[in-house]
Amino acid sequence: MNMKVILNKDISPLGEEGDVRDVAKGYARNFLLPRGIAFRYTEKTARLFESRREEIAERKELKRQDATGVKDRLQALELSITMPAGANGKLYGAVTGQTIMDELAKQGFQIERKRIEIPGNSIKSIGRYKFTIKLYGNTTAELFINIAAQETKPVSREAPARGRRRYMSEGHREKASETKDVSGENVVPAAETAIGEQVAVAPEATE
Repeated sequence: MNMKVILNKDISPLGEEGDVRDVAKGYARNFLLPRGIAFRYTEKTARLFESRREEIAERKELKRQDATGVKDRLQALELSITMPAGANGKLYGAVTGQTIMDELAKQGFQIERKRIEIPGNSIKSIGRYKFTIKLYGNTTAELFINIAAQETKPVSREAPARGRRRYMSEGHREKASETKDVSGENVVPAAETAIGEQVAVAPEATE
């Protein structure tokens, strides 16, 4: 069963302040009435809103003017978003109303997500798309958004270290340290040059 109510506040998409609506009883009792968004329609509440008709009409006109100004500012924008995508242009994810709401917030616009209408509810490929924002009453703004693929950096492959040369140099150095002459004396270890080669260093002459 339904209940007739008078809206005390604007609530999308139900209506504006002063509008009379038939709504589900559960919706009215659990949400609209406790929050003061609407009053049960009676002769008393009808007279109350009738006495406030001019005041309500003035507020509505101001809201329409504000919405028109916001519309002009919004339609001067063209949003751009860069997202990871595959080679076929498919996004690794999707652009939703929440995504656009966040982008608009960066531009200084506080727009409710439920007011943003995207074809198909989300965008899943790169490209240029048009979407709509419901502002107030019949005032809507149409915007475009460019979605580009995020560039991926190629994986750098460093040249292999010259382990062989170092290994050979260390091997030679170890071998040289273990080498003995025929008299049983240790030979002076080889000295390594700047380019990794080895030269033998002769023992000092004795008098």
